[in-house]
Amino acid sequence: MIALHSDCLMFQLANGESIPCSAEMICIEVHGNSAGLLDQEMLRHAAASVFHYFKTELARETVTVGEFAGALEKVLRGFGLTIRAGMADVPSPEMIEMDLRLIARETSGSFELLFFPRLRDELRNQLQRSPRVLRFRGLRGCVKQLAGAQRWSGRCEKMQEQIVEYLRGCLSVEENDCALVVE
Repeated sequence: MIALHSDCLMFQLANGESIPCSAEMICIEVHGNSAGLLDQEMLRHAAASVFHYFKTELARETVTVGEFAGALEKVLRGFGLTIRAGMADVPSPEMIEMDLRLIARETSGSFELLFFPRLRDELRNQLQRSPRVLRFRGLRGCVKQLAGAQRWSGRCEKMQEQIVEYLRGCLSVEENDCALVVE
């Protein structure tokens, strides 16, 4: 496998294909009545900031075009602009399911140290798809795995409450109208 250049991200297209892109290679097209009112230099800097966020802050190597467009939309909204990423033809899913046990397995050995940031990142990634319901399953198995417990204990009970509260807190910070189910 060829190593990805240090200033590139892999952009995953809707058809499943991935292409490498640097911040300078990103081209933003603005259509509509206000297209002439947007400063191209501001768009270029905003796109570079979003690129930096994914590459440096989240340490991601792959990002979907939809995730990138959604994050750029959020940044431009922060500047008081009303921009809608051109993904109207992609219907939002009713419900997205994630298995907490898989996230715990991915961060095994680090216990809660890497689990909670990874959980927050996964929640944010799934919210980009604008689901109506976000369902996390496998809570009991995840807790036992993180706690290194064979049987349910008081420590497991506390960790379970901590995970649910953490998910609620993360969801309340994000701009969405999504229901959260944790089981």
